[in-house]
Amino acid sequence: MRLIPLLAVALAALAHAAPPCTTTACTEWIPFGRTGARSLVYRSHPLDAPNPAITRALIVIHGQGRNADDYFRTGVAAAFLAAALDNTVVIAPRFASHDGRGCQDKLDKDEANWRCSGDSWRSGAPAINFERLNSYDFTDEILRKLARKDIFPNLKTVVVTGHSAGGQYVSRYVMASPVHETLPGLDIRYVISNPSSYAYLDPTRPSASNAAEFRPYVDGRNCTTYDQWPYGLKNRSTGAAAKLSEDDLRKHITARPVTFLLSELDTLPLAGFDSSCPAMAQGPSRLARGQAYAAYLKEKYNAPHPVAVVPLCGHNARCVYTSDPALAILFP
Repeated sequence: MRLIPLLAVALAALAHAAPPCTTTACTEWIPFGRTGARSLVYRSHPLDAPNPAITRALIVIHGQGRNADDYFRTGVAAAFLAAALDNTVVIAPRFASHDGRGCQDKLDKDEANWRCSGDSWRSGAPAINFERLNSYDFTDEILRKLARKDIFPNLKTVVVTGHSAGGQYVSRYVMASPVHETLPGLDIRYVISNPSSYAYLDPTRPSASNAAEFRPYVDGRNCTTYDQWPYGLKNRSTGAAAKLSEDDLRKHITARPVTFLLSELDTLPLAGFDSSCPAMAQGPSRLARGQAYAAYLKEKYNAPHPVAVVPLCGHNARCVYTSDPALAILFP
């Protein structure tokens, strides 16, 4: 008999669920435990208010411009096109940076300050002002919030995606995050879109004459950093990846569910393209690098991660994420 009042409560909650918030005024702070630090997210539904209508979450990581507000708009637009605004919480975290080297974001009180380039937020580096934190802790905290059954009792699927520098973040986050297997009831998937580089799992790279062949890199003497983090697994001295063994990093990227979402026209060295020697060792363009890396994981590590190439898109997150191929992947 108690099922009847419980069902009534659930139906009432659904009936009075707040509509999605779709403007950039929709923000809240994510605290990092007892450290005193916090970081900002844009989100379409509050992360601390019970919401049984939510069955899916989409976490969208911005590019090097740290324009989380724009990526939130893109995520909301994609959710609208997928008819998923009411049952999906769209979240866009902001990795704010004020490091004196070209990144001058205004920081709020106790806001984590992430390095802008080099060993930066995109590769799991520690915060400048809270060294106990690394940038992957941010997404870990978001996932822990989503796993709370008292807040999201019906949430089943979480997609973590990033484009460009955000794609770099996600490609390495999937390797180094410790929380994936610790959140029962959540199907967490990773969608990597158009990064400039990847972390290879051994010293081989695509052959210059045949990108489908992988051989020991021949120019290691002149390009001494080609196999160092974040381009390879060596010299992981700080941050999230330093806490794990090479075997753990390999296991995570090969066993966890990953999809590569690439652009057919992302073939030019534009928009922050990484033309350093360790990046060029991975291929001549973002499209070529993504296709080669997926083939490498399949051939050498038996990881058949799907690859979707979006036609007629260049290096443009809005074009990619609102395309029909992407909608089927982002909103399973």
